[in-house]
Amino acid sequence: MTPLPPPGQPLRHYVSVAPFDPTSGDTMSEQQKRVFLASQWKLMWWKFKRHRLALLSAVILAILYVMIVIAEFLAPYNLATRNVGAIYAPPQKVRLFHEGSFVGPFVYGRSVQLNMENLRREYKDDTSKVQKLRFFCRGDAYKFWSLVETNLHLVCPAEGGQFFLLGTDQLGRDVFSRIIYGARISLTIGLLGVAVSFILGIVIGGIAGYRGGVVDLITQRLIEVLQSLPSIPLWLALAAIMPVTWSPLLVYFGITFILGLLDWTGLARAVRSKLLALREEDYVLAAQLMGARGSRIIARHLVPGFMSHLIASATISIPGMILGETALSFLGLGLRPPIVSWGVLLNEATNINVVALYPWLMLPVIPVIVVILAFNFLGDGLRDAADPYK
Repeated sequence: MTPLPPPGQPLRHYVSVAPFDPTSGDTMSEQQKRVFLASQWKLMWWKFKRHRLALLSAVILAILYVMIVIAEFLAPYNLATRNVGAIYAPPQKVRLFHEGSFVGPFVYGRSVQLNMENLRREYKDDTSKVQKLRFFCRGDAYKFWSLVETNLHLVCPAEGGQFFLLGTDQLGRDVFSRIIYGARISLTIGLLGVAVSFILGIVIGGIAGYRGGVVDLITQRLIEVLQSLPSIPLWLALAAIMPVTWSPLLVYFGITFILGLLDWTGLARAVRSKLLALREEDYVLAAQLMGARGSRIIARHLVPGFMSHLIASATISIPGMILGETALSFLGLGLRPPIVSWGVLLNEATNINVVALYPWLMLPVIPVIVVILAFNFLGDGLRDAADPYK
């Protein structure tokens, strides 16, 4: 212990001449820096990864959307290819071993005969005919995205053989190939419909939340009127208005616009509620004093502040779009042949006799269920990750 100086003498003291470091008292470990200095998007990604089911759903959806880009290559048959000798053929089982020997992926050939008692075709595997599957092979010709003509497929039946993984329909068309082609319509119609509702919801909800007053009052009453209408009958009425002379492409965009036109109300209310809270912030007042227009303030300052919530809301809305298209096409009021979607494929199984005798025609409902569940789980994960501080 340093003794005190005698009375009357100043206290001895020490002054450091080293440069002043304002952060010297705030030293953090590398782990703390990684967390405390992370960006908002990185925090969201860390929280999203903890939601295992949402992460798995994201992987499944990514695979499906990559598949629709190369649907022609993945499908064993062309969309319109008919096998007149295999009408209502049941699914074939892919095997690896024949009589104890490894052969590789193959199917047995089939013999067919007509049962005159019930007028049904009866198919029976012929174990003497081993039809080995071919990969990266040449098969039915097609135009890739209607641009490049080729005949390369991922998998093909054996030369002179057949391969119907999920059976065939009443015209002898491969159900598995048609499901792959139908995914392109059913999956993209949800994205386009959400894009329409996203634009309407942000614009109308943003104006109502930022302006308030009479504009907000009129907007809320309009939203309440639209939300009070039953969705299915309204979909049916709007779909029935479309002229029957429209081309399949126009019908596709018409259905997309209808689905988006009726789904913007929930998003608009979410945007309105957020803007009502954010429009009183100091940075909004600063932007107003600098002469920024209302549209610029909404687009550049307010909406980006809760864009993560909007993305989560849009993700949850996509399953409703897909179900809407499936329901309309199933009832015969949506898309129609030659366009192929999962709803159109299910429309072919509306006859109870067909379902009872040929149940594989109901298989297009499986990808619908998988996609709906995947989008719902993904939406839950994004909603939780949108607020990483909770």
